Amino acid sequence: MPNNGTAAQVATEKKHYRIGEVSRLADLKPFVLRYWESEFPMLEPVKSSSGHRLYRQDDVDMVFRIKRLLYDEGFTIAGARRHLREHAGADEPESRSASRAPEGPGQLLSRKMLLDLRDTLRAFLTLLERR
Repeated sequence: MPNNGTAAQVATEKKHYRIGEVSRLADLKPFVLRYWESEFPMLEPVKSSSGHRLYRQDDVDMVFRIKRLLYDEGFTIAGARRHLREHAGADEPESRSASRAPEGPGQLLSRKMLLDLRDTLRAFLTLLERR
């Protein structure tokens, strides 16, 4: 069987993601995604004929945007909803640098690595202070 593309190319060409896939990409529980659907009208996955949620790429991008506002920037649900409504259509919210890479699984991985590094350095500092 010929190899016509890499796994990354196949992933970017995918049209729809099931809730479990989005859950793993965003490191969120599926119930959180379902709750966000009820709180953020702009997050509207389509339903398949069998009733499964199918997230388009725009929906996945919105999940990462909502997560950043809530978890990284400290917005409340209402504040994040208002912020997204006020900045609808804006490619780059004012609070983000224009040179920053788009959100996605790679950025999430980098954030996790940085948080782990921070925790390791704090533990090391604690050990040094005890001497």
